[in-house]
Amino acid sequence: MKESIIQAFKNLRKNPPLVQSITNYVVMNNTANALLSLGASPIMAHAKSEVADMVSIVNSLVINIGTLDEYWVDSMLLAAEKATQLGKSWVLDPVGAGATRYRNETISELLKHKPSIIRGNASEILSLARVNIESRGVDSSHGSEEAVQAAVSLSNEIGCVVCVSGEKDYIVEGERIASLANGNALMAKITGMGCTASAIVGAFAGVEKDLFLATTSAMAVLGIAGEIAAEKADGPGTLQLYLYDALYNLVSEELRERIKIEI
Repeated sequence: MKESIIQAFKNLRKNPPLVQSITNYVVMNNTANALLSLGASPIMAHAKSEVADMVSIVNSLVINIGTLDEYWVDSMLLAAEKATQLGKSWVLDPVGAGATRYRNETISELLKHKPSIIRGNASEILSLARVNIESRGVDSSHGSEEAVQAAVSLSNEIGCVVCVSGEKDYIVEGERIASLANGNALMAKITGMGCTASAIVGAFAGVEKDLFLATTSAMAVLGIAGEIAAEKADGPGTLQLYLYDALYNLVSEELRERIKIEI
């Protein structure tokens, strides 16, 4: 699996994907810079008048529901519908799933368009799998291990890859499960790091047909970049800056040496 991840990374660098992100106000700049640093090209387009046309020209789509409003929800649904029609991979980041009725209703409508990949924290994945939880906002109050069976159920129900982020990341496609132990605890102190993960997942999904491999590769790359950045950083602020540098300078040899994966 390590060599497959390295090959997916090489393919992304050789064939930079165009990634459309309909994401939230908090992280728009962060995710665009992360994609650029990795070698992808971001498009942050959400206008209803152009969103379907934009989906037609990109390699993949990422939909992040962090800061919902009615206009953006319409754009998200139009984009998801178009991506499904065209057979293009699209990633759903269900930020704050379970927190409000409106958020849950939006997720239900988006799920009708069959996301290719769902990436969220444990609480979000548990909520999507209709497990009764008490949400405390967009932060996860559950360990990623708790959500693995829920992810299996969700993957089978939707027919997609599900990624559960946490101290360990779990990537699930039916009964196929990978776990990654890369990353650094300081990454959790930066707002929108999960959103950045979803954007990078979208980038790999734009070049790799095996979406299980694409998701695993993305989470490995981000985790390892976070480790490298943390070795230089004095706190969350400098970690954010060094993360971009780590993504930009990352090479295959570092991936091979650092990947901590179990299948």
